[in-house]
Amino acid sequence: MTALLDPAVLFFIVGLFAGLVRSNLEIPPAISRFLALYLLMALGLKGGLSLAETGLTYEVGMSLLLAIVLASVVPIIGFFVLRPLTTPFNAIAVAATYGSVSAVTFITANQFLDLNGVAHGGHMAAAMALMESPAIILAVVLANLVRKGQLGGPKGQATTPHPGGVMSVLHESFTDGAQLLLLASMVIGFYMGPEGAAAMKPFSADLFKGMLAFFLLDMGLMAARNLGALRGQSVLLLGYAVAAPLVHAALALLLCKAVGLGLGDATLLAVLAASASYIAVPAVLREAIPEAQASVYVGLSLGITFPLNILFGIPLYHAAARWLLG
Repeated sequence: MTALLDPAVLFFIVGLFAGLVRSNLEIPPAISRFLALYLLMALGLKGGLSLAETGLTYEVGMSLLLAIVLASVVPIIGFFVLRPLTTPFNAIAVAATYGSVSAVTFITANQFLDLNGVAHGGHMAAAMALMESPAIILAVVLANLVRKGQLGGPKGQATTPHPGGVMSVLHESFTDGAQLLLLASMVIGFYMGPEGAAAMKPFSADLFKGMLAFFLLDMGLMAARNLGALRGQSVLLLGYAVAAPLVHAALALLLCKAVGLGLGDATLLAVLAASASYIAVPAVLREAIPEAQASVYVGLSLGITFPLNILFGIPLYHAAARWLLG
C-alpha cells in the first residue's frame, strides 16, 4: 500500500475518479505534451549523468542486451497467443503495443525506487529507448505477411497500406520526437559534468515530482476515458491485458536472475517488460496497420494495463525481484 500513498499516484487516482464520474476536469493537450517532454528530458539528463559516473560496466551491457531480447521476443509470443482471440491485425497491434514500453510507467517506477532508497542505473533510460522500436518493426513485418495470406489473413484482402511504405513507418519509429529528446538528453547529461548538473538541478530535479504528479493526473483522466472502448470485447482478450504484464515481468526477472543483474535494474527491466505503449506505438499503428481497431489496442493498454501497473504492478514487480534475487 506504500505506493498508493505516493502523492503522484494519488493524483493518478484523482484523475481516474474524475474521469469515471465524468467530471469536466481536463488538462489541455498542449500542456500534457509539454509535461511528457519535460519528464523525458529530466529522465535523460539524470540517466546520462549516472552513466558518466559508472561507465560502461557488465551490468550496463547486460541490461541493454536483455532489453533488446525482451522487446523482440514479447511481441512474437503475444501475436501467437492473441491470434485465436481476435482478428490477425488486432492480434498484431495488441502484441506490438505490449511488446513496446510506457515511459510514464518507467518514470513512476524510478520515483518508487528513489523513495525506497533502491539503487538503480541511469542507463535503464537507454534500455527503455531500445525497447520501443523492435515491436513496431515486427508489427509491420507480420502485417505484411497477413496481407499476403501467410499468417491467417486471406489473400487479396482489401487493405490500406501505409502511404509511405515500410521504410516510412520505420523512419517514424526511429525518429519519434520524444525518443530523440530522451536520447539527446542522455548524451547531454553524460557530458555536462557536476557543474552542469548543479545548474540544471532546479529545473530537472526539484520540479520533477510535481510535474510527474500533474502528468499522472492527466493519465488518470485518459485511462478512465478509454475504459468505455472495451465494452463488448472478449473476456479472454481483457484477461490478456491483466495476465500478460505479469508473465512478461516474470520472464524479465528470470533473465535478470540468470545474468546476475542488481535489484534496482531488475525491477526497472521487469516494469518495462510489463508495460505497454499507449502513445508512440498506437500513433504509428494507426498509419501502418489501419485494419486494426485502435479502440482495442489502446483500450487494453491504457484502460486496463496502465492503471494496474501504476497502482499495483510496480510494487509487486519490486517485491518479486527482491524475493527472486535475494
